[in-house]
Amino acid sequence: MADSMLKLNNITMQFGGVIAVDDFSIVVKQNEIVAIIGPNGAGKTTAFNCVTGIYPPTSGQVFFENRLIVSNYPNKKMKALYAGGNKNFPKEKVCLTPDKITRLGMARTFQNIRLFKSQTVFENVLIATHLHQKCNLFSAVFRLNHQQEQAARKHAMDMLEVVGLLEVKDELATSLPYGQQRRLEIARALATKPKMLLLDEPAAGMNPQETAELAQFIRQIKERFRLTVLLIEHHMDLVMSISDRIYVLDFGRLIAHGTPEQVQDDPKVIAAYLGEDEE
Repeated sequence: MADSMLKLNNITMQFGGVIAVDDFSIVVKQNEIVAIIGPNGAGKTTAFNCVTGIYPPTSGQVFFENRLIVSNYPNKKMKALYAGGNKNFPKEKVCLTPDKITRLGMARTFQNIRLFKSQTVFENVLIATHLHQKCNLFSAVFRLNHQQEQAARKHAMDMLEVVGLLEVKDELATSLPYGQQRRLEIARALATKPKMLLLDEPAAGMNPQETAELAQFIRQIKERFRLTVLLIEHHMDLVMSISDRIYVLDFGRLIAHGTPEQVQDDPKVIAAYLGEDEE
């Protein structure tokens, strides 16, 4: 699709005999907010890890802005063990590392907050700005990159202002309340100047008021930075209020997709979350 930002073709992730994600395909268009939902253990975070280069999938392909960034197929021992649903394997291997994928314009947050614990709020964001800097040992020693460093510091300050953390910039990141740590992680992702933002359970641990504020915040940064957003989330109020489309995973397989209205009324989705009535 010409306007697709992200496309997954038949992604399967198998750990030994356990299939965490099975033949998963999605398309995320530019400027959309798309959610992946499902019960605990459905394979949502594993899918994120395949997209961002943390795990090379056992089989399948990932395209970002129509560029192939991940492609793999089972070989050696895994070829004999492979139990995925799709045997139409890609013909080439391409596995960009997470840093290279981030440089292309895809940034993510994590289900378990991963901040630099010994660094300040400001330093956590400043580190992310270095992704796009061009310098070497010579330029660093003789401070030939002074203007570049000044621009990076200003950009970090701007991102902290966007997420409302400018006043606590000199505090240790881990001293912040949980909700602010979540915002700091988003600020760090924004500092890489992404085109697409992947949010892994951004509302985890938040109360209803904080969740409502987060929904508004995601909309704001999406419009301000013209982002495409893909998120994993268990808070259904958040998902239903901001998502353009939703994909539903259960035991690693796609069981439904569509608009929030279509998904919430789907019998397979209701059964996955609530269980099926015994006759």
